[in-house]
Amino acid sequence: MESAARPPAGSPAQFQATRWSLIVRARGAGAPARAALEALCRAYWFPLYAFARRNGASRHDAEDLVQAFFTHVLAGDFIARAEPEKGRFRSFLLASLRNFIAKEHARDHAQKRGGGTRPVDFDENAAEARLGLAATRAELSPSEHFERDWALALLEQALDRLEAEQRAMGKADLFVRLRPFLRAAPRPGEYESLAADLGLAKGTLAVTVHRLQQRYRELVRAEILQTLARPDDLDDELRHLLTILQR
Repeated sequence: MESAARPPAGSPAQFQATRWSLIVRARGAGAPARAALEALCRAYWFPLYAFARRNGASRHDAEDLVQAFFTHVLAGDFIARAEPEKGRFRSFLLASLRNFIAKEHARDHAQKRGGGTRPVDFDENAAEARLGLAATRAELSPSEHFERDWALALLEQALDRLEAEQRAMGKADLFVRLRPFLRAAPRPGEYESLAADLGLAKGTLAVTVHRLQQRYRELVRAEILQTLARPDDLDDELRHLLTILQR
């Protein structure tokens, strides 16, 4: 039995060395930093793709630009230019993408940009569907949309990690039924109906959801920590992303 003093796997207490701070310290000198950067790119490719599309790139040009950008990102000299005092991986990544797009506008053909390589695999069809479903807020700039997409991707990453944990505990089916309650309050009578369907007391169901919500919050904070160079910035970043989501 685990000690009660031991934090759960993936909790903020176990993220003292975040991926972004690892990248900053390593400055591209080794496999751990590259693997961490690849993982962050895989997790947050959609905000970059959506930013390129909202800035006028066609579907295929946006795909090519992002893939070429990832090739650039995974090069050692990109990491060497990281400035830890800026703190936030999303800010550094967006500024770098802006500069990259400005330079790439002078080039006309995909082969010149990325050479057909796909350093980070993603489904552009799913991306287009997701982009079409995303609410377009006229009052938001492309940069603000990027931050909103980033925040949503972060929440999805945390949910996916929570689902993986529940699956490992043999609770995958139950989690599928309870997952909607992690992002929205139950409608009147919904708890009673689901509790009866699952053969649980309403109170037991409520406690189970509450514990999942607590763990979800821990994982959201852990995901944010992975994109910060300074853990002290965690609360400020969380407040900022919540503000963006509420717009």
